[in-house]
Amino acid sequence: MRPWSTATERALRSLLNEWDPIGVADEVDDEYDCMLAPLLGRLHGGADRAEVDAFLRHELEDHFGITPALQRTDAVAGRVLDWWASARPSPGTTPQAR
Repeated sequence: MRPWSTATERALRSLLNEWDPIGVADEVDDEYDCMLAPLLGRLHGGADRAEVDAFLRHELEDHFGITPALQRTDAVAGRVLDWWASARPSPGTTPQAR
């Protein structure tokens, strides 16, 4: 079982869609879903800002084929970590899927 809920996935999807590095979130709301599980796994494992930034940069370059330099990955990593700090479950709990 995943250590996060579908509500958590929806919230992270919303953050990624707000960022929308390839400019398609208005037409395709699940374009960045390929990043949800890997990113949530990293967050659940205690990833820091540098690790989240590196993941985002890698995905932009290797998966989406765009240069990450202009996509503010460090700022997005900070937003993701701030969100995670307020959204993550308490240690030792596993939220139920909603």
